[in-house]
Amino acid sequence: MNVDEILKQVPIDDIAKRFGVSPEVARQAVQEGGATLLGGLAKNAESSEGSAAIEKALSRHGGSARPSRVDDVDQADGEKIVKHVFGDRKGEVTEKLNKSEKTAGGIDFGKLLPILAPIIMGIIANKSKGSSSGGGGLGDILGGLLGGGQHSGGSSSGSSGGGLGGLGDILGGLLGGRK
Repeated sequence: MNVDEILKQVPIDDIAKRFGVSPEVARQAVQEGGATLLGGLAKNAESSEGSAAIEKALSRHGGSARPSRVDDVDQADGEKIVKHVFGDRKGEVTEKLNKSEKTAGGIDFGKLLPILAPIIMGIIANKSKGSSSGGGGLGDILGGLLGGGQHSGGSSSGSSGGGLGGLGDILGGLLGGRK
Protein backbone atom coordinates (compact mmCIF):
# COMPACT_ATOMS: atom_id res chain seq x y z
CA MET A 1 0.00 0.00 0.00
CA ASN A 2 1.23 3.52 -0.73
CA VAL A 3 0.00 7.11 -0.54
CA ASP A 4 -2.04 6.58 -3.71
CA GLU A 5 -4.02 3.91 -1.88
CA ILE A 6 -4.94 6.48 0.78
CA LEU A 7 -6.65 8.44 -2.00
CA LYS A 8 -9.08 5.55 -2.38
CA GLN A 9 -10.06 5.90 1.30
CA VAL A 10 -10.60 9.67 1.29
CA PRO A 11 -13.79 11.39 0.02
CA ILE A 12 -11.91 13.49 -2.58
CA ASP A 13 -15.03 14.97 -4.21
CA ASP A 14 -16.43 16.03 -0.84
CA ILE A 15 -13.09 17.60 0.11
CA ALA A 16 -13.04 19.46 -3.24
CA LYS A 17 -16.55 20.74 -2.58
CA ARG A 18 -15.75 21.69 1.04
CA PHE A 19 -12.67 23.70 0.03
CA GLY A 20 -14.09 25.05 -3.24
CA VAL A 21 -11.39 23.53 -5.44
CA SER A 22 -11.31 21.07 -8.33
CA PRO A 23 -11.07 17.34 -7.57
CA GLU A 24 -7.56 17.41 -9.09
CA VAL A 25 -6.40 20.08 -6.63
CA ALA A 26 -8.07 18.18 -3.78
CA ARG A 27 -6.38 14.93 -4.85
CA GLN A 28 -2.95 16.61 -4.99
CA ALA A 29 -3.53 18.18 -1.57
CA VAL A 30 -4.55 14.82 -0.10
CA GLN A 31 -1.40 13.24 -1.56
CA GLU A 32 0.85 15.94 -0.13
CA GLY A 33 -0.94 16.10 3.22
CA GLY A 34 -1.11 12.31 3.52
CA ALA A 35 2.56 11.87 2.71
CA THR A 36 3.48 14.54 5.23
CA LEU A 37 1.38 12.93 7.97
CA LEU A 38 2.89 9.51 7.21
CA GLY A 39 6.36 11.02 7.27
CA GLY A 40 5.66 12.63 10.65
CA LEU A 41 4.33 9.35 12.02
CA ALA A 42 7.41 7.54 10.69
CA LYS A 43 9.70 10.07 12.33
CA ASN A 44 7.83 9.70 15.64
CA ALA A 45 8.05 5.90 15.37
CA GLU A 46 11.85 6.12 15.43
CA SER A 47 11.79 6.60 19.20
CA SER A 48 10.42 3.98 21.56
CA GLU A 49 8.13 6.48 23.32
CA GLY A 50 6.87 7.84 19.99
CA SER A 51 6.22 4.34 18.72
CA ALA A 52 4.35 3.44 21.92
CA ALA A 53 2.19 6.57 21.60
CA ILE A 54 1.36 5.70 17.99
CA GLU A 55 0.49 2.11 18.93
CA LYS A 56 -1.83 3.41 21.66
CA ALA A 57 -3.54 5.79 19.24
CA LEU A 58 -3.89 3.04 16.65
CA SER A 59 -5.75 0.86 19.14
CA ARG A 60 -8.51 3.50 19.16
CA HIS A 61 -8.75 3.65 15.37
CA GLY A 62 -8.90 -0.04 14.41
CA GLY A 63 -11.98 -1.07 12.49
CA SER A 64 -12.71 2.45 11.30
CA ALA A 65 -14.97 2.47 8.28
CA ARG A 66 -14.07 4.45 5.19
CA PRO A 67 -15.82 7.83 5.45
CA SER A 68 -18.02 8.77 2.52
CA ARG A 69 -18.20 12.45 3.52
CA VAL A 70 -15.99 14.92 5.35
CA ASP A 71 -18.72 15.25 7.98
CA ASP A 72 -18.20 11.56 8.84
CA VAL A 73 -14.66 12.30 10.05
CA ASP A 74 -13.97 13.17 13.70
CA GLN A 75 -12.03 16.37 13.00
CA ALA A 76 -11.52 17.16 16.71
CA ASP A 77 -9.70 13.83 17.02
CA GLY A 78 -7.85 14.67 13.82
CA GLU A 79 -6.67 17.95 15.32
CA LYS A 80 -5.25 16.05 18.32
CA ILE A 81 -3.48 13.58 16.03
CA VAL A 82 -1.92 16.37 13.97
CA LYS A 83 -0.76 18.13 17.15
CA HIS A 84 0.82 14.90 18.43
CA VAL A 85 2.48 14.11 15.10
CA PHE A 86 4.04 17.53 14.50
CA GLY A 87 4.13 19.06 17.98
CA ASP A 88 5.56 22.58 17.97
CA ARG A 89 6.24 22.32 14.22
CA LYS A 90 2.55 22.02 13.28
CA GLY A 91 2.29 25.65 12.15
CA GLU A 92 5.55 25.43 10.21
CA VAL A 93 4.42 22.23 8.46
CA THR A 94 0.97 23.56 7.50
CA GLU A 95 2.48 26.85 6.31
CA LYS A 96 4.95 24.99 4.09
CA LEU A 97 2.13 22.86 2.65
CA ASN A 98 -0.05 25.95 2.12
CA LYS A 99 2.73 27.45 -0.01
CA SER A 100 3.00 24.38 -2.25
CA GLU A 101 3.07 25.30 -5.93
CA LYS A 102 0.75 22.41 -6.82
CA THR A 103 -2.08 23.40 -4.49
CA ALA A 104 -1.31 27.06 -3.85
CA GLY A 105 -4.24 29.14 -2.71
CA GLY A 106 -6.78 26.36 -2.92
CA ILE A 107 -6.48 24.31 0.24
CA ASP A 108 -5.93 25.32 3.85
CA PHE A 109 -3.83 22.44 5.18
CA GLY A 110 -4.55 23.59 8.72
CA LYS A 111 -8.11 22.40 8.03
CA LEU A 112 -7.28 19.48 5.72
CA LEU A 113 -4.78 17.63 7.93
CA PRO A 114 -7.32 17.08 10.76
CA ILE A 115 -9.62 15.50 8.17
CA LEU A 116 -6.89 13.22 6.82
CA ALA A 117 -5.31 12.21 10.14
CA PRO A 118 -8.11 9.96 11.49
CA ILE A 119 -8.52 8.33 8.06
CA ILE A 120 -4.81 7.56 7.87
CA MET A 121 -4.74 6.27 11.45
CA GLY A 122 -7.66 3.98 10.61
CA ILE A 123 -5.84 2.63 7.55
CA ILE A 124 -2.67 1.97 9.56
CA ALA A 125 -4.63 0.43 12.44
CA ASN A 126 -6.50 -1.90 10.13
CA LYS A 127 -3.29 -2.81 8.29
CA SER A 128 -1.38 -3.43 11.53
CA LYS A 129 -3.98 -5.95 12.75
CA GLY A 130 -2.67 -8.37 10.18
CA SER A 131 0.96 -7.96 11.27
CA SER A 132 1.10 -8.69 14.97
CA SER A 133 4.48 -10.35 14.67
CA GLY A 134 6.23 -7.47 16.43
CA GLY A 135 9.82 -6.55 15.43
CA GLY A 136 9.44 -3.38 13.25
CA GLY A 137 5.84 -4.04 12.25
CA LEU A 138 4.82 -0.41 12.64
CA GLY A 139 7.92 0.76 10.81
CA ASP A 140 7.28 -1.69 7.99
CA ILE A 141 3.66 -0.56 7.68
CA LEU A 142 4.61 3.12 7.63
CA GLY A 143 7.43 2.39 5.20
CA GLY A 144 5.04 0.51 2.95
CA LEU A 145 2.54 3.37 3.03
CA LEU A 146 5.31 5.78 2.10
CA GLY A 147 6.25 3.50 -0.77
CA GLY A 148 9.57 2.47 0.78
CA GLY A 149 8.75 -1.03 1.94
CA GLN A 150 11.33 -2.59 4.19
CA HIS A 151 14.56 -0.68 4.57
CA SER A 152 17.50 -2.54 6.03
CA GLY A 153 19.99 0.23 6.54
CA GLY A 154 22.06 0.86 9.62
CA SER A 155 19.90 2.81 12.01
CA SER A 156 21.75 4.51 14.83
CA SER A 157 18.63 5.69 16.61
CA GLY A 158 19.16 3.20 19.41
CA SER A 159 15.83 1.47 18.93
CA SER A 160 15.84 -2.26 18.47
CA GLY A 161 12.84 -2.19 16.15
CA GLY A 162 14.94 -2.01 13.01
CA GLY A 163 13.50 -1.45 9.56
CA LEU A 164 13.27 2.34 9.93
CA GLY A 165 16.64 3.30 8.44
CA GLY A 166 15.45 5.24 5.38
CA LEU A 167 12.28 6.78 6.80
CA GLY A 168 14.10 9.74 8.32
CA ASP A 169 15.44 10.56 4.87
CA ILE A 170 11.96 10.25 3.39
CA LEU A 171 10.59 12.60 6.04
CA GLY A 172 13.37 15.07 5.29
CA GLY A 173 12.38 14.94 1.63
CA LEU A 174 8.74 15.48 2.45
CA LEU A 175 9.26 18.40 4.78
CA GLY A 176 12.07 20.06 2.90
CA GLY A 177 12.24 20.94 -0.76
CA ARG A 178 10.03 18.28 -2.34
CA LYS A 179 8.66 19.50 -5.66
